[in-house]
Amino acid sequence: MTAAIDTHGKKKVLIIAANPGTSPTTGWPVGFWWAELTHPFWTFTEAGYGVDIVSPKGGDLIADSYSDPEDASGYSAHDLISLGFKKSPPHAALLQGTRSIAEVDLSDYDAIFVTGGQSPMITMIDDTDLLAFVARAYEAGKIVAVVCHGTCILLKTRLSKGDLLVKGKTWTGFANSEEAFADGFVGMKVQPFWIEDEAKILPDTNFVVNSMFKAFAVRDGNLITGQQQFSGAAAAELVVQTLGR
Repeated sequence: MTAAIDTHGKKKVLIIAANPGTSPTTGWPVGFWWAELTHPFWTFTEAGYGVDIVSPKGGDLIADSYSDPEDASGYSAHDLISLGFKKSPPHAALLQGTRSIAEVDLSDYDAIFVTGGQSPMITMIDDTDLLAFVARAYEAGKIVAVVCHGTCILLKTRLSKGDLLVKGKTWTGFANSEEAFADGFVGMKVQPFWIEDEAKILPDTNFVVNSMFKAFAVRDGNLITGQQQFSGAAAAELVVQTLGR
C-alpha cells in the first residue's frame, strides 16, 4: 500500500533495488547488496525522510550472499545495521512484494537512490524502462543517487535530447582495483564487464575513483554517486546535505 504523502515538508526518497537474477559468469544467484540499501535507509530515516523501497520489475527481493551478515563466509559479519534490518520484521517485510517502478509516481519523491549488488550488471544495465525512469527523474530536477555496481546504468542512461546523463559530469563507481580483488577472492571472473573500463571509453565525462574499498562519494549537481558498498552512507549523506533535513 502506498504511504500517504506528507504535506508538512517531509522529504521523500525512493530506493530502487535490483531484482534477483543469475550471473552469466559465475552461475550464482545474484541480487542487491545489503549495506547499500540498509545504510542509506538508516541515514535517510535518521534525517526524518520518508523512504520507499521498490524494484524495476516488482516482487520479492534477494540479497547477494556475501553481503548477508549471517552468511557462512563471514564477509559482511561486521554489518550490524543490515543485521538489524534483516531481523526486524517490519523492515524485512519492505523487501517482499515490492512495487515496480511502473507503479511509482515520481512527483511523490525528492530523490531516487539506486543501490548496487551483483544483479545490476545483469538485470539493470539494459533495462530500458529503468534507464528512462532515471532520466525522467533527473530531468524533473530530482536528486539522482547511484552506488557501486548500480552505477553501470549511467553508462547507458540518456536524457531526452540524446546525451548521456553523465556527459560533462564527474562521477564514480566500482573500481577496477576492486573488481580485481573480488576476482582474486573468489578465484574466478565475477562480472561480465568492469564499469571503470567502460566509463573511461565514454567521451566528455570524468570517471574518478578513490582508494580501494574506502568510503567515497561524489556530487556533481543533481547527480550523486558512490564507489562501492562502503560508500552507500556517504552518498546518502550527500543527498541529505543537498536536500536539507
